[in-house]
Amino acid sequence: MSVAGEEEDVIHVGELMGKGASGARGDDTKTLKSAILEWLVPRGQPLIPPLSRSIKSDRGFNHEVTGALLCPAGLDWSNPETKQSLKSGETAVRGDQWPMFLYFGYVYDPEAPWQGLLRSKMLGFKHVFTSPSLVEKEPKATRSGNVYLHGMKSVTKGSLAYIATQVRFALSSSSVFSCTDTVTDSENFYHSILDLLEDPDEIEEVTDLMTWWTRRIFPNSSSSDQSISKNSALSKIREKRAALRARADANTD
Repeated sequence: MSVAGEEEDVIHVGELMGKGASGARGDDTKTLKSAILEWLVPRGQPLIPPLSRSIKSDRGFNHEVTGALLCPAGLDWSNPETKQSLKSGETAVRGDQWPMFLYFGYVYDPEAPWQGLLRSKMLGFKHVFTSPSLVEKEPKATRSGNVYLHGMKSVTKGSLAYIATQVRFALSSSSVFSCTDTVTDSENFYHSILDLLEDPDEIEEVTDLMTWWTRRIFPNSSSSDQSISKNSALSKIREKRAALRARADANTD
């Protein structure tokens, strides 16, 4: 995606986070509130104690499973004092204190904080931007979802930050999504992730991350790193162009 395209995406997602597109954001919030319960434990296993699909008061740090997922990286949820402090609100969690669910396998290494970051299965990209039925399935070329309807061909920084924000809210005990909510601190959370993804000093890790997601969500999308089929018309055109460029360079020497 071009720089201009990335900027447009960030603006669009920013509108989703704000009041301008509260209807679209509200749809994502509503569907994730129920769907996320299916992702908390392996298929076929019961969630103990069970959680309501419509009432969120028992989520967040009030439940063992959602509490472990929301626990800030670097804190030990298994520590009774830490758990009680988070549950009581004595330990306030700011938006830039990222939760464990963002990490692949829910494992955080303070010596390698990029490792597994934003590669968690809890980031339900397929649920929001493709057909929800594809969350547990491999995407197929014959299936079209919301991403294709919106012209998306790759996972973007803004959309990834948006998904993370929606999942974090779905796991929380808060009942109403609000950017100004100082408890969930959703706006700060969203921007802290986006700031990292847009930091030029992190370009190597970010590029690898976005490529990883795009290959998972858009396995058939054309990209510059795909090899060209041998003996195809495109390969012949590229070969001729390379030969002409080489001759032109030789003539200038």
